[in-house]
Amino acid sequence: MEFAELRQVVEKTMLVDAHAHNIVALDSAFAFLNSFSEADCDALTYAPHSLSFKRNLRNIAELYGCESSLQAVEEYRISSGLHSISSICFEAANISAVLIDEGLNLDKQQDIEWHKSFVPFVGRILRIESLAEEILNQDKSDGSPWTLDNFIETFLEKLRSVADKIVGLKSIAAYRSGLEINTHVTKEDAEEGLAEVLRGGKPVRITNKSLIDCIFTHSLEAAVCFDLPLQIHTGFGDKDLDLRLSNPLLLRKVLNDKRFSKCLIVLLDASYPFSKEASYLASVYHQVYLDFGLAVPKLSVHGMISSIKELLELAPVKKVMFSTDGYASPETYYLGAKIAREVLFTVLRDACIDGDLSVAEAIEAAKDICAQNAINFYKIDFDVKSFGTKDNVRSNFVKKGTDTPEDGVSFVRVIWVDASGQHRCRVVPTKRFNDVVTKNGVGLTFACMALISAADCPADETNLTGTGEIRLIPDLSTRWRIPWEKREDMVLADMHLKPGEAWEYCPREALRRVSKVLKEEFNLVLNAGFENEFYLLKSVLSEGKEEWVPIDSAPYCSVSGYNAVAPIFHEFVAHLQSLNITVEQLHPEAGKGQFEIVMGHSVCTSAADNLIYSREVIRAVARKHGLLATFAPKYALDDLGSGSHVHISLWQNGENVFMASGGSSRHGISDVGQEFMAGVLYHLPSILAFTAPIPNSYDRIQPNTWSGAYQCWGKENREVPLRTACPPGVQDGLVSNFEIKSFDGCANPHLGLAAIISGGIDGLRRHLCLPEPIDGNPASLDGKLKRLPVSLSESLEALQKDDVLHDLIGEKLLVAIKGVRKAEINYYAENKQAYKQLIHRY
Repeated sequence: MEFAELRQVVEKTMLVDAHAHNIVALDSAFAFLNSFSEADCDALTYAPHSLSFKRNLRNIAELYGCESSLQAVEEYRISSGLHSISSICFEAANISAVLIDEGLNLDKQQDIEWHKSFVPFVGRILRIESLAEEILNQDKSDGSPWTLDNFIETFLEKLRSVADKIVGLKSIAAYRSGLEINTHVTKEDAEEGLAEVLRGGKPVRITNKSLIDCIFTHSLEAAVCFDLPLQIHTGFGDKDLDLRLSNPLLLRKVLNDKRFSKCLIVLLDASYPFSKEASYLASVYHQVYLDFGLAVPKLSVHGMISSIKELLELAPVKKVMFSTDGYASPETYYLGAKIAREVLFTVLRDACIDGDLSVAEAIEAAKDICAQNAINFYKIDFDVKSFGTKDNVRSNFVKKGTDTPEDGVSFVRVIWVDASGQHRCRVVPTKRFNDVVTKNGVGLTFACMALISAADCPADETNLTGTGEIRLIPDLSTRWRIPWEKREDMVLADMHLKPGEAWEYCPREALRRVSKVLKEEFNLVLNAGFENEFYLLKSVLSEGKEEWVPIDSAPYCSVSGYNAVAPIFHEFVAHLQSLNITVEQLHPEAGKGQFEIVMGHSVCTSAADNLIYSREVIRAVARKHGLLATFAPKYALDDLGSGSHVHISLWQNGENVFMASGGSSRHGISDVGQEFMAGVLYHLPSILAFTAPIPNSYDRIQPNTWSGAYQCWGKENREVPLRTACPPGVQDGLVSNFEIKSFDGCANPHLGLAAIISGGIDGLRRHLCLPEPIDGNPASLDGKLKRLPVSLSESLEALQKDDVLHDLIGEKLLVAIKGVRKAEINYYAENKQAYKQLIHRY
């Protein structure tokens, strides 16, 4: 077999170094000899007698053209200077990108910017333990001691603030307490761990297992939220590490935790000597990837070849990545690159000889392992040319999602949703967004949360006026390229009085606040999935005036009705998927020109964000086609209404606990699920002030329209407001979620879900019981069942009396919401035809 082409590809392809560390100054206290070994102190004196040291020293001497001795190499380094030897090493290494973990904190280490003189792209990896220690080494601004709650809150806020500036997270838990992470560590154990760490004094070094496990788990949650991969040190290292606790098999509890199944994990350092174990994990867990830095070049030639072969015994080639694990000296980068190429060629050549790969497949594998796998994994947006030099690499290296004007992104839309459920935005040039807005936000008047659906002026009785200003702080984890306008990004914003201090009127913060209560008191997380019902209208002229009429008159689930709009719906779904929004199904609804798109469920905060973006997609694509999409509850009083039905489930430790376990509870619902649902049912009249927020909402909630007009619940009964559901795939007799039908497209989704959770919390606290389900049409039992509010006035009256919602959502925010609702009531009472304008606002 001929391997010349394979050798050329391996030797010439520019590398993406997916894991490395900072280089230090030549006069650093970190000695050059330390670059050759993980040993220290007396053990380091034996390093020059290792096989890898002799080979690596010889390779460096050949590069510099000096005698092959440690003294000669060190003299060359000093006489040439750091910049010169770095240029030599990186040019010879042919590295196009390097991802740096700054957490080693070596003496006189260069910052990340310094490294950009030698490599076209330098990305940052954030070590979570270093971030935690950095926080605890600082005193709180108010002088009070750290508690677990405010520590974790600060930790997550720090992660949020840098999420768009890093390419991944990293953990060295293996060095501290081992890889057998308990993702269900109790709050009490973590609090004790924090106290123990703080008693140790400063500088803080976190070794307590419970605290490490807590930090690791919250970091996994952040990684999922911000779509960041997590690097995990596995296998050998310096003597701080207990090798027995660094076996990647110990991570199986993490890997089996469904909460974190979407978090991509890379096992570093070839997991040596557990390379076979790592290969197994990568073969059976979709989220596990491998990296072979440190093992190459620290092992003998035989050890390196054996380790890489073991990684490839089971692991897909698409999951194995190159890195140097370079640190302290530029020579470590050079050695990692040079020897990796030699080892990789040998491994792939042997795979061809053995019949595992064809030469063409080996060439593709080389390109993947050297660069392409890391580009895809870390979402680095650039092209690496085979047989090229650094001139072949585009100059605009950026992490995907952190776009710059050179990327073609001119503006960023900063979006918020007000108390009346209207989507609003400020548009900022990209440079100003990146330079100013990401940290300091956009100024906005207090009155922004007092506007009503009919007019852009603050309502009375809200305590909010044009005096006073907040800051819209972009949540960078929600930043996306706008799929229908590629020159712009969009991002959702939180409302702060000043950066870092949430405003009490912020809807997104309100949902976080009540979700935190649900989690802390009951260890529950609410998942939600929305159904988007909307009308597609076309413009016609009638007596010289523009009117918007339905696009068709097709009946429910009509094939011909779908055929007419299929091209538009393909755009809807493609755009939603580009925003990582799951679409489960879509169909024509029963109204003339009415349609529905059903979205998958997710954690409630994410579900609310996704509902906002889904509305934006649907409206924008419709407008592109000359149509108007409206989510108004009852755009035509003589046709059916549109809702945003929401499906609710409760999750604990990654499992759906709304569903009964094996039919052990009544109605197929767990005790926890029944109590939560009973609380929602009890508070439903006042919840409507959030989920059905305008007078037109009550034109929709009528008997015999499948909108839920009576205060009751039922099993798969579409006439009740709360319907338990047993979708396909769920065991017969069990219930996976319940649907709330009295939620419409005018509702602020964050406020609506906050109200629902508040009612559920009350049900859990008081152990409320569900009444018997209603099997038939509630309207036929009129007089026996309580009618839900027939108007916004009645719902507002119920809210006035609801102390639970006032307490959980917050008195100030409730005052504003009630003021807005009163203004809505008064306006539409005086302007009977004004509802017709809602199609232009919702």
